Amino acid sequence: MSVINLAPELNNLKTTSLYRELVSITPIGPTRGYLNGREVTLFCTNNYLGLTHHPQVSEASIKATERYGTGAGASRLISGHSHLYEELEAALARHKGTEKALVFSSGYAANIGVISALMGRDDLVFCDRLAHASLIDACIMSRAKLCRFGHNDVNSLGDLLHAQKTKGQRLIVTEGVFSMDGDIAPLRQLADISSQHGCLLLVDDAHGTGVMGEKGQGAAAYLGVSKGIDIHVGTLSKAIAAVGGFVAGSSDLISYLINKARPFIYTTALPPGVVAAATAALKLIETEPSLLEGLRANVRYMRGTLTSAGFDLMGSETPIIPILVGEAKKAVAISRSLLEKAGIYLPAIRPPTVPAGQARLRLTVSAAHQQAELENAAGSLIELGKKEGIID
Repeated sequence: MSVINLAPELNNLKTTSLYRELVSITPIGPTRGYLNGREVTLFCTNNYLGLTHHPQVSEASIKATERYGTGAGASRLISGHSHLYEELEAALARHKGTEKALVFSSGYAANIGVISALMGRDDLVFCDRLAHASLIDACIMSRAKLCRFGHNDVNSLGDLLHAQKTKGQRLIVTEGVFSMDGDIAPLRQLADISSQHGCLLLVDDAHGTGVMGEKGQGAAAYLGVSKGIDIHVGTLSKAIAAVGGFVAGSSDLISYLINKARPFIYTTALPPGVVAAATAALKLIETEPSLLEGLRANVRYMRGTLTSAGFDLMGSETPIIPILVGEAKKAVAISRSLLEKAGIYLPAIRPPTVPAGQARLRLTVSAAHQQAELENAAGSLIELGKKEGIID
């Protein structure tokens, strides 16, 4: 039996500060956990509203598990569908202002499912250059021709739309809130250009759902263009504090996906406890304005403090606050010092997740962060930023 020699590539990852390892964290709250026996503050999760430990969400999950079991037992088209799904999907459709919604096992699966079901060899997909890996993978797997336009650059997209011709379908793909930069897509302009050119428009709002808009309906609602989006994709694993993904849109779209989306058809349904938890979390988002108010207050404090200190936050307008460092080695060193000296877990984000030369600390703020935690993080970052020459 031949053996692949992986050691050279692994050594190269280590010498270039791009090597990754799993870190065992035992959660003890939405923003706290034990790491190597030490209690630390987490500024790296997407638990934007802290609902993973909310008593109503936990209770809903426990009751559903006790009553319906720990697993669904089969795909939804076999025996995994239930009234719990119907309640969640009705709530998601209402939340997004669409006719229907369909839940998938993950946001990744939702993107793969919808794009590969709708697009094929004779079609064109125009995708933002900084779109999430799941969107890029979905475009490639669809076998449509992939054209990548400049990040949030409507002029770049327009040039491609004029230059690339096809007799097939055309789809524009973007994120609502970009996961690594924290900026918001120009959805109004994208909706206009998609209409002008007869394209479908898909927005993956994984990081905007539950966060942006008056009641957390997402970036499209925040910008007042929800009706201009053909396909809304979201996740249940961030602000909604469970796991899974969803697609929201017209009744015909959802019926088509039930019949054509392979990740939906051939994946075991989510456990009852997960589905019930997501429904409970979504209800809290819609009925408890203090959650979003608390999140936004924390974001204002952290962004204002770090901006005043001179950090480059890359134009972020959301709870995702990227602190640009540049070199991967330096980003890793700051991350390590934050953990060792201040008990703050904030991993460095390095290529290929972000472009070369743009390594950063991706700080995420939660409504559950206490003021003392925010002050400790900001003060520690400023001290280390000066030491490493990131700020004056």
